[in-house]
Amino acid sequence: MSMITTTTWVRRGVSARFPTKYEIDEGEIQRISKLARIQLEDARRDLSAVQEEGATDTVDDDRIGKKGSSKKATKLWELTTNFAHSNKNNDDDDDNDDNDDDLKEYDLDRYDSDPVDEDGERVTMFGNVKSLVYHKPGEKDPYLEIQDEEGEDREELQILATDNLLLAGKVEDEVAHLEVYVYEDEGDNLYVHHDIMLPAIPLCVEWLGLSVGRDSENRSSGNFAAIGTMEPDIEIWDLDIVDCMYPNTILGHGASEAAGETGKSKKKKPKKRSKKANDEYHVDSVLALAANRQHPNLLVSASADLTVKLWDLDTTKCAKSYQHHTDKICSLDWHPKGSTVLLSGSYDRTVAAADMRAPTAKAARWGVESDVENVRWDIHDPDFFYVATDGGMVYRYDVRNAPSTPQASKPVWTLQAHDSSVSAFDINPIIPGFLATGSTDKQVKLWNVQDSKPGMVVSRKLEVGKVFSTTFGPDPEVSFRLAVAGSKGTVQIWDTSTNASVRRTFAGRLPAAEGPVVERTIGVNNDDSDESSGNEEEQGGEPGDGGDQDGWESMDED
Repeated sequence: MSMITTTTWVRRGVSARFPTKYEIDEGEIQRISKLARIQLEDARRDLSAVQEEGATDTVDDDRIGKKGSSKKATKLWELTTNFAHSNKNNDDDDDNDDNDDDLKEYDLDRYDSDPVDEDGERVTMFGNVKSLVYHKPGEKDPYLEIQDEEGEDREELQILATDNLLLAGKVEDEVAHLEVYVYEDEGDNLYVHHDIMLPAIPLCVEWLGLSVGRDSENRSSGNFAAIGTMEPDIEIWDLDIVDCMYPNTILGHGASEAAGETGKSKKKKPKKRSKKANDEYHVDSVLALAANRQHPNLLVSASADLTVKLWDLDTTKCAKSYQHHTDKICSLDWHPKGSTVLLSGSYDRTVAAADMRAPTAKAARWGVESDVENVRWDIHDPDFFYVATDGGMVYRYDVRNAPSTPQASKPVWTLQAHDSSVSAFDINPIIPGFLATGSTDKQVKLWNVQDSKPGMVVSRKLEVGKVFSTTFGPDPEVSFRLAVAGSKGTVQIWDTSTNASVRRTFAGRLPAAEGPVVERTIGVNNDDSDESSGNEEEQGGEPGDGGDQDGWESMDED
């Protein structure tokens, strides 16, 4: 199984030109040891829980696999079993030692070896002439010359000021990691620069421009990624360090343990993590993240524990916890101008707009007919916002017309964008009314919604499987590049400005082209431009017809 669940862009010029390789000093060793000790305690705790559920004397593999909910406990049991088997094999090897003694007198191990002198040199017919090395005058000794390997590695890691990074949360063969891509727009090149191992399936990723955690005192800005996974903790990684072993910092209960705030006494039995929602940390999967661009030290997270938490990145502590929904919260977005107003969407089929300065105040709420998938403020007109749902609908609401109850909500307009869930949604940062949607029906659609008259511009299948993410580039130079990823575990960069339908619809607002325009998509190991698509629908009116002709497919794709 391979799939990409989430992506986000990193704008140009914020990445280090030459990212550094991870180096371990004494302080880092202590930090890693503390984190590893916590993980080991968690694994032991899980293993003890499994053993308590089963027999008191023995625990077999079947019981660990069926009743044990922790992969760490299973891994520990496998290691223990393998160690026992290796000891048994060593005992069996002792029985064969007697047979080996009988052959020692023949010295068969050195049967074909040449005799050596007192200095360990082989004795040959010509007095070891072959072992001599002759150098001409002025010629360098290759054994004394230091090769410039570090320079080559440094050049390979180089990121230019015209490069964008693309972060993709990926699961491949049950291994979760964050892939850091470099996108060279002028060279039509996309490649993986490095990756970061994650503890669980990634669900959301957000770029941070503030230095957080280790060594943050000496840096006013940074290039970091906050990652939410199936685990309740949020990990923050430095993107300018390659091959790092542990995150710069953790937001959640894991950070408290690492700081020694819990479990100080070795004699006392470690306490289990509380599964009850609280005001300090999440207790379930983190489904959404949103960084406040006007206040860089603020980050909000939404969880399956029904809470939204506001984090202060300067202290890495939860500043406030909110609960405006009755089901899992899956999407967040800060208001582009009102920096304290947050939009949140939930599986309880409601959307809430709340001022984070007033946690006890009643938030305005709107209702929809199915589970919410995405919520976004209209960055070109912040009095409006969009809601994409599991039923394939896209709604546009006026925040100034908040209903008395969610059931009384009246959208400005309603669009049946897809027959399946609208699992991805984005707004073009340059052209007002230019939207992109992606769906589990494997289609990506571009829309023109100007003048409150939504119409489809073009529909494409980009061979990424079920679409889980569609995001426009963050810089003016790449604002028409749409990154699309999905259940096949691949990323495609679609240059929408090269599409004929897009150029006709938004004529006059696109950069002028010299000569004929060839449509292009860029993927990893795909240097050739994709000039056309047989799955393309170039029409403006109602959404495309038909849907997926292949029928229903599972999430796992070949």
